[in-house]
Amino acid sequence: MPKGRIEVITGGMFSGKSEELVRRLKRAEIARRPVVAFKHASDNRYDDAKIGSHSGVKFDATPVTTLSELVDLAQGAEVVGIDEVQFFPPEIVDVCEELANRGVRVISAGLDQDSKGKPFGPIPHLMAIAEDVTKLHAVCMVCGEPACRSQHKAGKTKQVEVGANAYEARCRKCWTPA
Repeated sequence: MPKGRIEVITGGMFSGKSEELVRRLKRAEIARRPVVAFKHASDNRYDDAKIGSHSGVKFDATPVTTLSELVDLAQGAEVVGIDEVQFFPPEIVDVCEELANRGVRVISAGLDQDSKGKPFGPIPHLMAIAEDVTKLHAVCMVCGEPACRSQHKAGKTKQVEVGANAYEARCRKCWTPA
């Protein structure tokens, strides 16, 4: 079995995180590695049982609500993909460590900042322990420069609000804190 490792794909909304996750998972399948993918059950924007990107790329994934469910369903996999990892509780970090220590390649994708520009969920901790971190950028919807922030387009009261239509990509200069 290959050595375990943790890879984090992060960045703002519309930066291609899910698309990059799917690309890596498909390459692992081409290499004939047993692959399993997961998504948080609350994320049903594009499909209930697939990782979906804004550009329409999809990959079969099991929606999970608990971390024990994820660990149980990951048995026998050499590569585990986890999309929208920011929606999982902080203990997802321990789960990723456990899987990597067993020799599993864990590839997670998620937002590094919320729309207020604050570190989001377990991502900062995952970035710290990962062997590989990829930070992607979108295109600022105001000026066209590389965008690292997610701008909420209307008044927002909670940190988690699933739905691409409520956000747009912004660079640091064009981003307005909520």
